[in-house]
Amino acid sequence: MNAFNTSLTLASTARTEISDVTPLVKVAIRPFGISTGIALINTLHTTCALFINEFQSALVEDFRALIERLVPDRNGYRHDDPRFSDCERGNARAHLRAALLGRTLVVGVNNDDLTLGQFQSVIFAELDGPRRREITIQVIGERGHRGAERTNAG
Repeated sequence: MNAFNTSLTLASTARTEISDVTPLVKVAIRPFGISTGIALINTLHTTCALFINEFQSALVEDFRALIERLVPDRNGYRHDDPRFSDCERGNARAHLRAALLGRTLVVGVNNDDLTLGQFQSVIFAELDGPRRREITIQVIGERGHRGAERTNAG
């Protein structure tokens, strides 16, 4: 059993931004040569999220609309009120939205690749941008035997 760690840094350009980070995660894990294992994908922040779903433009807009309906921008949040909180960002909505979506994923790894369904993507949601964000990836598993299939010509 082997364990490897890496990270990605993302820079968002909007207050709320939803992006497909699947290709970035795949490139990050490939050098480890894991034949079978798991990848723990985690954001180190409390106002952004990671989740798995289909990354399709209409559905992305539906996600955005859903989280805005469930957690409106302004709703008398105590975290935004200086009488109750020392937070100057006024970002209670982002914390609450991130808590609903989650911040950690566990995905199978097989033959140096994420085990995802045909329409599944690893999706990153920036909920308090624009900001720089770090995503850590820990891969645990068995290393493959690259080149083991060579024939013995002798």
